[in-house]
This record gives sequence, structure tokens and C-alpha cells, in this order.
Amino acid sequence: MDFKQEIKDRANIVDSYMESFLPGEDEYPEVIYKAMRYSVFAGGKRLRPIMVMEACKAFGGDWEKTMPFACAIEMIHTYSLIHDDLPALDNDDYRRGRLTSHKMFGESMAILAGDALLHHAFETMAKACVELNDIKYNKAMLAIAEGAGVHGMVAGQVVDVISEGKEIDKDTLDFIHKNKTAAMLIGALKSGAEMGVACDEDIKKIERVGELVGVAFQIQDDILDVTSTFEKLGKPINSDEKNHKVTYATMFGIEKASKIVEEMSDEAIDILKSMGGDMDFLIRLTEYLIKRDN
Repeated sequence: MDFKQEIKDRANIVDSYMESFLPGEDEYPEVIYKAMRYSVFAGGKRLRPIMVMEACKAFGGDWEKTMPFACAIEMIHTYSLIHDDLPALDNDDYRRGRLTSHKMFGESMAILAGDALLHHAFETMAKACVELNDIKYNKAMLAIAEGAGVHGMVAGQVVDVISEGKEIDKDTLDFIHKNKTAAMLIGALKSGAEMGVACDEDIKKIERVGELVGVAFQIQDDILDVTSTFEKLGKPINSDEKNHKVTYATMFGIEKASKIVEEMSDEAIDILKSMGGDMDFLIRLTEYLIKRDN
């Protein structure tokens, strides 16, 4: 089977579970639930929830029990995109080929939709922790919380914002990438591994894989911002230049940045190959991410 189809099949599974976790559009007040669902079901690849599922499977766990956590991490990711697109931050009009939340529902409702998704994510995970009553699920929620929090994604977003229009060094750029992007991928892989039967050594290895894949993913995203098209990306290109952001593409050039992506991905794959369990899908996913064109 084509690997893109395998990803799509897993994304469809995530979407079917997401339907059960999100409020329906007919509940009062309808506008907030419509705004939440508009962004969640905007056609994302579901890479983070898929990583949760596949990391759990790789370590012998029951992937179906990961679904509250897998869907929660996608809710958190979606909230971050809604807020990133706001005029106060990146000020983007399009996301995944259609109007951003604030363009559809207004700025105030977009803020509230992001807030609602963040809180609903933790409500969804907390309910699962209570029902499953096993410490490994608490550890999974903690891993996701750490990835999304003040020492993870939020910290990266803060430094990204205060660095706009400034000449920053590689250490600052790496801090942004490791926190704004990689921290959530670490959280996805680590939470899945926690819900499997991963040992402490494997947890450390999977965290390193998440960091490498996350940074490489962001560098590739920055390269595509320069080299791709609106039709392929589903969002405006050259947005980093518009927002006066320094990226690996502008700091090192496209060719060297692409080489760095390849080296990081190779290291991640080597680590995955060194681990026990069935890492085949995660290896192929890493290879797919560095070759993607959208």
C-alpha cells in the first residue's frame, strides 16, 4: 500500500474518534462549537496523533486506548494554529487552503475557539485517566502537557515573537525550533511510548527522535515557505519573509538547510533502528516527512 494512503487511513481513524470527543455544532452556544470544528476538521495530516498511536503500538500497547490522548494532542495543535494565525501574531488569512478562524468567525471568537480546544483537550485526557486508572496514562498526559506548556511550545512561541525583525543567532533559532515545533512531537512520541511498555532507556531515545524529527520538520517547513506554492501548501508562501523571521533557509541557504534536514532525519532513523519493538512505521514516517512537498 502507498505510504501516503497508510497515513490517510490512520488520519481517518483519528477523525472518527475526534467526532466523538468534540461537542456537536447544534449545542448552545453553537458558534463556539462551529469555530472549534471548523479548524479541527480543516484537513490536517494528523501527524501528532498518528505518532501517539504508532509509538504505543511499537512498544506493544493497545492503540485504541491512546485515542483520547491522540485526539487531545491534535486539539492542542489546532488551538496553537488558530492563535498563531491571529493578527497579533503571524496575521495569516489562510490555513490549509481556506480562510483562517479569525477571518471566518472574527478575532474574539477565534481566540475563544483556541482556548476551548486547549481546555477540552485536557478534559478529554483527564476523563480517560480517571476511567483507565493506570499510572501510565497519567504519564502520557504529563508528556503532552510538558510539550505544550511554558517549558515547551509556549516558550518557543514567545521567543519566536520577540525575535521578529531581529538578527538572531543559531542557538536562539534552535531554541525556537526545539520548543515551538519539536516539543509537541516529543510529547506525542513519549506519551505513546508511555502507554506501551517502553523502558526508561527507550523513553530517552524516543525523546531524542522527537527532537530530531521536530527540528528537521520545521526546517523543511521553512524551506517549503520559500520553494513551494500556495496551491501545495494551502497557505501563503514567503510568510517568514513577510514577518521578518530568520530561518535555517535564510541563515544557511536552501542547499545547506536541506542537508541538515537529511542529517537529522538519518540520525533519528538510526536511533529507531537501534530500539526494540516494531519501528517500521515510525521509520517510514520520518523518511516521508523529509521528502514532503506540503
